[in-house]
Amino acid sequence: MPHERTECEKQWLHSRENGTQFSTEFPVGRATGEVIWINITTSAHIVDGVLIGYVGTATDCTSLVSQRQLSHQLVGLLDVSGDAVLVFDRIGELQFANDTARTMVGVSEPGSGQNDVASRTFMQAVRDQLPRLLLDPAPPSDSPNRWEGEIGFRSPDGITRTLTVVVQVVRNADGSVQHWSTIARDITEERQSQAELARQATHDDLTGLPNRVHFVRKTTEALERSRTTHSSVAVLFIDLDKLKHVNDTIGHAVGDQLIVTISKRLAAATRPSDLVARISGDEFVVLCEGLLDEQVALDVAERIRLSITGPLILQGIEIEAGASVGVAMATPELLASESSADAAVTLMRSADTAMYRAKQRGRGRSELFSDDMRTAARDRQQLASELEQALAGDQFSVLFQPIESAHTGRVVAAEALLRWNHPTRGLLAPAAFLDLADESGLIAPIGDWVLANGARTIGAWMNEGLVERTMTIHVNASRRQLSDITFVDRALTIMRDNGLDGSHLVFETSEATLVDNNPSVLRTVTALKRQGVRIAVDDFGAGYSSLSSLRTFPADLLKLDGTLVRDVGRTDGGDDPMVRSLIQLAHSLNLVVCAEWVTTEDHVQRLKALGCDLLQGNRIGEPIAADAFALKLQRTNSVQSPLD
Repeated sequence: MPHERTECEKQWLHSRENGTQFSTEFPVGRATGEVIWINITTSAHIVDGVLIGYVGTATDCTSLVSQRQLSHQLVGLLDVSGDAVLVFDRIGELQFANDTARTMVGVSEPGSGQNDVASRTFMQAVRDQLPRLLLDPAPPSDSPNRWEGEIGFRSPDGITRTLTVVVQVVRNADGSVQHWSTIARDITEERQSQAELARQATHDDLTGLPNRVHFVRKTTEALERSRTTHSSVAVLFIDLDKLKHVNDTIGHAVGDQLIVTISKRLAAATRPSDLVARISGDEFVVLCEGLLDEQVALDVAERIRLSITGPLILQGIEIEAGASVGVAMATPELLASESSADAAVTLMRSADTAMYRAKQRGRGRSELFSDDMRTAARDRQQLASELEQALAGDQFSVLFQPIESAHTGRVVAAEALLRWNHPTRGLLAPAAFLDLADESGLIAPIGDWVLANGARTIGAWMNEGLVERTMTIHVNASRRQLSDITFVDRALTIMRDNGLDGSHLVFETSEATLVDNNPSVLRTVTALKRQGVRIAVDDFGAGYSSLSSLRTFPADLLKLDGTLVRDVGRTDGGDDPMVRSLIQLAHSLNLVVCAEWVTTEDHVQRLKALGCDLLQGNRIGEPIAADAFALKLQRTNSVQSPLD
């Protein structure tokens, strides 16, 4: 090449002028097209101080040049690698380090004299993890020469990092170490990400407390320890009383703040050894070990309950916090009959059952799980599993109870009442299984079945002329049903399929639903009313009796609870003033009033005098099957016909 020839000439002139040895390498092309490298080395030949000429040698250095080029290429490749590559001699002196190693480990260029601390610290960290066999100066012939693992190393920036290291030991023929080759990769961020993912999988995002998965695992471990130490294990199940009300009326932001505040109070009210976890929206659990007996466990539960009970100020709003607590303690019988993992789940379920009993007894209290609760819970679980088969097995039936106009004495409506013809337990009223249906979500298909049965029956009565075309069917609807966005479409479709419209339907909902003021419920009720469906507040006066909510809740009909009606017409006046006031209030709000539990003729006459609009009860008519109801209508019509 011209430029290579020019460079050689410059080097030649420079060596002549300075009297130094001349050495150069250059490629030479052969006739075959092959390129070889020639190394020429010359020096001056001087005799008696006189320059006679130059003496030199020419050798083929193609293999050396190829090796040198390959070495440069490999070093360049290693320098751009994200892994640190370091080579040490047999005594641990650094022989090679790529650019990443200089940054990650803090070593300098080999031979600079600045590698003692950084390189030896790294090599020592590696040696501390190596198996003894790799350090053996005379290992067996079949021993491995490669090891891969993790080490902790403080990088030049002062941060302790996790490195995954591959070490290759190169040995001489006699088995002694010739040098060590290491490749290290920084996996600190990867390990931190894995740790964070593991934390997220076992902890609640909002409060940072352990979640159900973590709690069950820790409870399992505690029960396993108790098998040998015989120490007690207790689980406390805590349910906040008003979180849903806060979310629906004030907002989820305040509800979240309430949960965080409660979690902090729980942590402050428990021992350092106790484990507090959040397992759902408004449910917390506490794992306690080493409590002396059940009474101590109840005392701890009550202390925890009191710590989270009382007024809280969140975002300028005062909220009255409260909770119900259930307590369950592991027994020798439980540990003998179940594995620790199964026993942990059973213990949580038992504490949940005790909490549910506390809520049934009025909320704001603590209850200890007992054998009676265990039996009841077992029966409840059995009934829940049987309920799933009841609808498919055609075990449900509907009874109809007449609702009469207090002014005309005519039957103007009928309430469809669900019954379960249980194969072994006999006829069950909704009170025995409706909560189970609501919890499991079966309330939706069961409710649709009741509505379809009632609509079909009323439609048939209308077609046969047994009732007027203004006859309505009353069907109960739970909060869960009314919160379902598909509920309106399903209900109206059922009515249309039976030749009826919304004006023939009255949905009865609980007083608690009225007070709850749930936006999703209100949206559903508003949509139903647009289609002519009327809404009745059932059992008014038995629960919250929120008179103020009647002004805002879009109800059409108020059904007075039987506890108010039963004493109406007594000689001492009974509940006449209260019932009269409720009727007058309802009328002022354009609400129709229906009295339940009308059982005597005195009830009928007095309620008429008080201005009640509709009457329902055994005096008017007991709940009966559709055929019997139709027969009764026929008889009534035949008696009334001559008078019409």
